[in-house]
Amino acid sequence: MKRNTQRLMAPLPILLLLIFMLGLSWLPANSRAAEDENIQLLEKSAKAFSSVVKKAEPAVVNVRVEKNEEMNPGNQFNPFDDPLFQRFFGPSFKHPNAPQSPQQFKSQASGSGFLISEDGYILTNNHVIDKADKITVRMDGGQELAAKLIGTDPQSDVALIKVSDGRKFPYLPLGDSDKLEVGEWVIAIGSPFGLDSTVTVGVVSAKGRNRMGINEYENFIQTDAAINPGNSGGPLLNIYGEVIGINTAIFSRSGGYMGIGFAIPINMAKTVKGQLLAKGKVTRSWLGVAIQDMTADLARSFKLKEQAGALVSEVSKDSPAEKAGIKQGDLITSYDGKPVKDVTDLRNRVAMTPPGSKIDLTLIRNEKQEELTVQVAEQPSDMKALSGAPEQHQLFQKMGMSLQDLTPELARQFGYTKGQGVLIAGVTPGSPAALAGIQAGNLVEEVNRQPVQNLKELQQVLKKSGDTQDVLLLIRSGNRSYYVVLGVK
Repeated sequence: MKRNTQRLMAPLPILLLLIFMLGLSWLPANSRAAEDENIQLLEKSAKAFSSVVKKAEPAVVNVRVEKNEEMNPGNQFNPFDDPLFQRFFGPSFKHPNAPQSPQQFKSQASGSGFLISEDGYILTNNHVIDKADKITVRMDGGQELAAKLIGTDPQSDVALIKVSDGRKFPYLPLGDSDKLEVGEWVIAIGSPFGLDSTVTVGVVSAKGRNRMGINEYENFIQTDAAINPGNSGGPLLNIYGEVIGINTAIFSRSGGYMGIGFAIPINMAKTVKGQLLAKGKVTRSWLGVAIQDMTADLARSFKLKEQAGALVSEVSKDSPAEKAGIKQGDLITSYDGKPVKDVTDLRNRVAMTPPGSKIDLTLIRNEKQEELTVQVAEQPSDMKALSGAPEQHQLFQKMGMSLQDLTPELARQFGYTKGQGVLIAGVTPGSPAALAGIQAGNLVEEVNRQPVQNLKELQQVLKKSGDTQDVLLLIRSGNRSYYVVLGVK
């Protein structure tokens, strides 16, 4: 029986070999067809990018600025100021040829920009044209035109300039950055290192990047399309050739491209542009509240299921928030019908709301949802003065802490007793306070060995301490207290 089985199985290897050889006869043809199809697909993609660039390039410009600057001789290096030299010639020795008055000189810088209308309006970055005495725009093709400054907004880093020579200019359509999705293809065009019409391609790496310390109002689009010095002010385009961002900054340890670039969303720039056109400046709205992010610890303390929203830690007197009935401890979860993600989200949206607008708010108070309507007002010219934050209180901000009085409600939520100390409402990542292990929800019980029950007492203690470089704090964290010394400079 075994021999019979072997006889029956013997032809199988030959059969498999025949099948394999037959397969080889058609595999190369199939493979070539698939390869041709892939190449055709790549060719279509390449032509699509090329088509977008060809339409966009004529509207992208190089922006060159000149500044008349002054250098104070006192700020220049002077070898005669060396202590060893002054031991022999005296501290008052001055070389007879040393400059005695400020020296005037011209500096130059350049960036990018793009036309947004046929009559010559150009969007760029504020930092590209900041303090410029002369602005020159080099068009596609090399023609140079003098540009007029229409207005700037340093807080968002957007600027509007204009050129004119009697003709109709090519311009770029503005898209909708809110519809942009992470992973979408984007194209950056600009003049990095003075190299005009440089094109790079990448994807949207992230949206809503903030707290980068670049601008006061941040909501950046992050991209891996190569951006380098000189790209600032140039357009970031989608595959339809619409501007969805203004290239503005990079994250770099070398000064050059490292795969992370940031662009201002065009929707934010549109709002700024509209105000610059109408008034030559930007006015923003405010609520009159100090807000902080809802951390996991705070969410548990407030018995909330979600961590989103902006927690109100302070309400300014006679502010729009106070008039609308917003209170300390409220969690703002919705603004004008849209969910609030975090502090930056709320702050940006309030700022971009036209002053005088009535906005519906949804908030959580004492674990219950409430609806309020607030009429936002124009931001005061001096927000710091209006907040009433004393200089001593600002010292803690430099340490990376935001403080607030311990109300009975907050004391109950955090497990403290009223008058036990001053509550640490927030800690800035990477700050001296954070490096010392201090966390939001901790309590400041003593300042320089003096017990403090509220902000007023804390300020009085610091005032008595005088101009000291260090502050000794007794911090309570849960069931334990510990001392820590933090610098205020």
